[in-house]
Amino acid sequence: MTTHHSTLLHNGARAVRRNTIKKLLASVFGVERLRDGQQRVIDNVLDGRDTLAIMPTGSGKSLCYQIPARILDGITIVVSPLISLMKDQLEKLEALGIDACQVNSSLSREEEEGALARIAAGGRLIVFCTPERLALPAFLAVLKQARVVLAVIDEAHCISQWGHDFRPAYLEMAASIDALGKPTILALTATATEDVVADIGKQLGRARIHVVNTGIYRPNLHYRVVQVTNNEERYARALALVHDTPGTGIVYAATVKAAEEMHQILLDAGESVALYHGKLAAAERRENQDLFMRGERRVMVATNAFGMGIDKPDTRFVIHLQLPANLEAYYQESGRAGRDGADASCTLLYFQDDKRVQQFFLVKHYPSANDLKAVYDRACELAGEGPVAFDALAGAIDELAASKLKICLKLLKDGRLLRQNRTLEYALTSNAPSAALYEKLAATYVDKQERDRAALEQMVGYAVSGFCRWKVLLDYFGDEVEGFDKCCRCDNCLNPPQVAEIVIRDDEFDRSGASAPFAPAFAPGAQVRVPKFDLGTVQSVAGDQVTIDFPEHGVKTFLADFVAPA
Repeated sequence: MTTHHSTLLHNGARAVRRNTIKKLLASVFGVERLRDGQQRVIDNVLDGRDTLAIMPTGSGKSLCYQIPARILDGITIVVSPLISLMKDQLEKLEALGIDACQVNSSLSREEEEGALARIAAGGRLIVFCTPERLALPAFLAVLKQARVVLAVIDEAHCISQWGHDFRPAYLEMAASIDALGKPTILALTATATEDVVADIGKQLGRARIHVVNTGIYRPNLHYRVVQVTNNEERYARALALVHDTPGTGIVYAATVKAAEEMHQILLDAGESVALYHGKLAAAERRENQDLFMRGERRVMVATNAFGMGIDKPDTRFVIHLQLPANLEAYYQESGRAGRDGADASCTLLYFQDDKRVQQFFLVKHYPSANDLKAVYDRACELAGEGPVAFDALAGAIDELAASKLKICLKLLKDGRLLRQNRTLEYALTSNAPSAALYEKLAATYVDKQERDRAALEQMVGYAVSGFCRWKVLLDYFGDEVEGFDKCCRCDNCLNPPQVAEIVIRDDEFDRSGASAPFAPAFAPGAQVRVPKFDLGTVQSVAGDQVTIDFPEHGVKTFLADFVAPA
């Protein structure tokens, strides 16, 4: 067959398929047409191409797997980090009459057996599971009885060690998916930097994964930063914002203590408010989430434990009480506002001491070279009886948390000291370890700590920037919007911060007509002096503009010519 005839056949098949999709959209999903990004992702999946879809919150990522699941002949597995998210997705699919089930720890034994029987029977079925469940050999054995044609990874940034919400449980997914016969992969996320995109492909073992990036810009979100000088002012500002903003909203806090204090302040003020954080009992978290989602509570005060996959389209505001760890997390959390496309406000309350809170969180216990050696030595001891299961290693190394042990095992696989077999057990390779190799493998997470610190500095830079908020976000994610100069809706666009006027001074030119030397360069953290405002601390530098925090005057931006070293 000639290339020309092959192309004609392919185009003809795609035209027939698009007609099928159009009918499905109307008859099942009640949608008139797909957006461009959705169409490209669906075409890729149906053509069998591994795809990473980077699409903003509220842009219809779910349709990108739901449509193929109705067309492809086999099982579609959807790996999701949260049981509550699965429950929400499952209920929506069942309401549409689409066959779907979930397998997770929330099911009774009878419910789980029923779900496993449906999977074993095969056919077109969407199966939701956690990454932990997908790693279990018994569950994989059931999936192998059926024909898995598509593996969907929701919140795919979690799989990347450079992602803001990295989760060790995602590390074993690539081996699990490969064990199912290497079905097509569709990875979904709202945000991903270039490093994260590359790492997702690497971690999945699909280096040539196709990327469809529709951009992050959502003009209905109005960003602003409010500078505060202490906790009392922070809570007062947050209370006023909640009072003054109509509609439903979320108030995010970086710590449980701050969330509980804000919740009590709102309660005392008579607000309709719920609370959500990881230290609440699971039943209480679930009840509070349901109250908010049903509209029985107007405001949710929460830590970042709340929100991934939360779909409440009419959320009109998101307030951050404290500085998030990085811009990816901030965009994800603030992006839970305005999913219905209507205007919504996203406000960050910035107090310079908040940076210390995030620095405390960043001191994570990443694996050391000694941890890697301990895991490898223990694997050697247990390997005399054959391949070693994860549970056996976990039971033998009490001092290592399960999350750190998973990272150690992943690094040892990367260093080709261990390998995983089809039952996902670990076996030794013929390669010999060395102190230098352990140090080299552990260095990966030294790099991650440095990246985390740099990402926090960029978050602080956003908070003190005098530039368009959307422009800062777009630049961070490397996203270019045609014709975009500024959003004209954020606080900096509507009320540009004070910038000193450019005045040509006589002493700027020497007698020969040559200009005087350029103004000195300033680094964040440097002490500087400005006439009228006296001493201040440099917060950020952008081109010839220096943003400075003055103890008595707050944050102001000046041209570098008017700033002198202290």
